[in-house]
Amino acid sequence: MAKLNVENDTKIEPIFGNTSICLSNLPYFCGLFSCLRLLGGATNEPRLMQIEAIIKTSLQSALKEIYNVEEPTIALQPTKKDFEGFYTFVTFPYTKSLRKPPVEIGNALGAYVLEKSGVVSSFNVVQGFLNLSIDESAWVGALNALALDENFGFAAPNGQSVMVEFSSPNTNKPLHLGHLRNNFLGDSVARILKANGYDVIKTCLVNDRGIHICKSMLAYAKLGNGETPESAEMKGDHLIGKYYVLFDKEYKQQIQTLVAEGMTKEEAEKKAPWMLEAQELLRKWEQGDEATVTLWKTMNEWVYAGFNDTYQKIGVSFDKTYYESNTYLLGKDAVEEGLAKGVFFKKPDNSVWIDLTEEGLDEKLVLRGDGTSVYITQDLGTTDLKFTDFSTNKSIWVVGNEQDYHFQVLFAILKRLGRTYAEGCYHLSYGMVDLPSGKMKSREGTVVDADELVAEVTAAAAEEGNAKGKIDDFTEAEKQKLFSMLGLGALKYYLLKVDPQKRMLFNPAESVELHGHTGPFIQYTHARTRSVLRKAVQLGIDWNKPASTVALTASEQEVIFALTQFPDRVADAGRNYSPALISQYAYELAKVYNTFYAEVSILQEPNAAAQHVRLLLTQAIADSIRKAMELLGIEVPDRM
Repeated sequence: MAKLNVENDTKIEPIFGNTSICLSNLPYFCGLFSCLRLLGGATNEPRLMQIEAIIKTSLQSALKEIYNVEEPTIALQPTKKDFEGFYTFVTFPYTKSLRKPPVEIGNALGAYVLEKSGVVSSFNVVQGFLNLSIDESAWVGALNALALDENFGFAAPNGQSVMVEFSSPNTNKPLHLGHLRNNFLGDSVARILKANGYDVIKTCLVNDRGIHICKSMLAYAKLGNGETPESAEMKGDHLIGKYYVLFDKEYKQQIQTLVAEGMTKEEAEKKAPWMLEAQELLRKWEQGDEATVTLWKTMNEWVYAGFNDTYQKIGVSFDKTYYESNTYLLGKDAVEEGLAKGVFFKKPDNSVWIDLTEEGLDEKLVLRGDGTSVYITQDLGTTDLKFTDFSTNKSIWVVGNEQDYHFQVLFAILKRLGRTYAEGCYHLSYGMVDLPSGKMKSREGTVVDADELVAEVTAAAAEEGNAKGKIDDFTEAEKQKLFSMLGLGALKYYLLKVDPQKRMLFNPAESVELHGHTGPFIQYTHARTRSVLRKAVQLGIDWNKPASTVALTASEQEVIFALTQFPDRVADAGRNYSPALISQYAYELAKVYNTFYAEVSILQEPNAAAQHVRLLLTQAIADSIRKAMELLGIEVPDRM
């Protein structure tokens, strides 16, 4: 972590430049691992060999030397609060094979680790539990190492590339709450994968054609009277969404009328006048009818302007945007290839199919008998196109779990066709967002609009901030920036702290809550750390150098331990494509720091060495919270 000028947050060079250093107070670090790789290196391993890893290695050596046991995996767990120690190793699993009581095994291993590891200060054995206390020099050494590494927690480039496709909106409606979960999830996963060493390409496939688009076009053509976003004083995506709802309203009325006249509901749905006209409009679009295409382009341009405004507001961007209107005809070559290879087969009506029963699926249509594409056809072509454009090692689709079957079929077909990239394809399936009233439906207008929701949480943050009176000296521009940061932080954190695979119920009141397990609580903790550091600068205290070993309180040890977990948490989040793991980690950092802050004095501490450790610890927490929240796409304020 680079040394900072706390007054203006201007970065200056790390204290030791780009050299690696050896910590003299950690002989085991220097002896066994030669030297800590603090800055740089081509390896993808964590940049700090953690205390936990040292203990595991020492226990492996103890088992080998004392009992001739090769143990590839050592599991440690936190020591129970009733006992002295920090890490616990369970010896019960070895009693049968070694024919020795668990206490004897624990004492032998404990004595070895105490003598050899260089990080254990004492141990005790309770039945089959070996409890290990950590030497204060190890804790302080670990703090020095991670605090001096501005890249701590992030892996070096691994030479692999990954594409993350997310958002994928339709151009017949504005972005809503469901889109927000998708966008926040995709953007955060892209950030996390970059932190794990991948070269990341963020893409978006816009669904800008099809019958649903023509529904909005038809309603506008009949009811719009030349209305524009400017004349209506509406964002373009909101304006088009209005006509999508109007189509559905009129369509349902027509169905009711036809049913009253004696039709079945199924017949009425197919023969309602507006549905027939929308289908005719789609045929005209596919045939390139000039007036139809002009209307389509105009309405889409309005929508794109609205989308871009929302994306900018929520801090989301893409490296490449694909449009379904440019890709929907792709894939037919893949069908011909599959027929030639015997992967696909034709039925008597000339339709083309694939039998996926071996994969636990079923027969799947890949091309209609009249030669027109289905969704899977265009997805085959679009996937080939994306690989041709970027040749990524992995491709991730962030799409709701309602499309699980579709992606199972897509990936199975790609493998059958022998696509080299097929093994790297992954569907990040996430649960839908429900409202207390039930599932959201865009065509019925029962959605939580993204723009309105962002405005709501920003207003809630403003109300809270103004009520406390702690920012009275802020300019109006500074206040608005803070309120936006807090409101959007609350919303992003609310949607990202839930495991992606879980379906979630959106509670409007909870989403704007600024206390508890929330984004603003973590943002406030960051502001608290920055306040401490600003005051230290004002007092002329210099903490940006390695600290000396001092006696540490339990809360100080807990904070340092939490800090050392950053690389593992980032790696776990990358492996599982789960921002929820980073959310939980950021929350844990905030909690342990606030416990520490409440229990010890920092700026009033008379012992200069102890004060030095506490300020260095505060700096490390500030940096780690900032980096963790950045992985979620959340900004943190210096004051609030």
